[in-house]
Amino acid sequence: MATTKPGAAAAYKPSGVSPQHRQRSRYAIRLWSIRHSRFFEGMYNTFAATLLGLHPILKKLGYQRMERPTVFVEKAVKSILFDCRMCGKCILSSTGMSCPMNCPKQLRNGPCGGVRANGHCEVEPDMPCVWVQAWEGSRNMKDGDKILNVQKPVDQSIRGSSAWLRTTSEEAETLEAAKSAGSVNG
Repeated sequence: MATTKPGAAAAYKPSGVSPQHRQRSRYAIRLWSIRHSRFFEGMYNTFAATLLGLHPILKKLGYQRMERPTVFVEKAVKSILFDCRMCGKCILSSTGMSCPMNCPKQLRNGPCGGVRANGHCEVEPDMPCVWVQAWEGSRNMKDGDKILNVQKPVDQSIRGSSAWLRTTSEEAETLEAAKSAGSVNG
């Protein structure tokens, strides 16, 4: 018979809530987000335009200075709604609001050859394939054909950083470069 040491704390386990239940509820929210991908696409486009409008302020404050608080908010929002893995290069708006980093193989460009006939994952047979869900979610979106764009592999050095800030600064640089090229040619 095993005995516990006096004063040894037992692992905390909330009454009536199993780890499987917590996992199922997170998964249920992810599926809800995929079913409502068109709504989230509109929200994302509005949010991205707002952040782009705030670029002069963000640039003045410093993107580096804004990184930590933005990551805190971004991680909270995206992990609840999309079960986001904070890869640093978010493509939710291209994948029907299904985070491809939830794929056990972390594939960025569609399903592997092992998707089962029922649409489930070959690695985790109880889990529907993330990419099958991504396709279904993308069919609800206005720009759903973005799922066909080939994505670059994840840059592991940016894992855990803000995709919101990175996308905003990259888009602003592209617009500024186009504007300056237009003024040189004009």
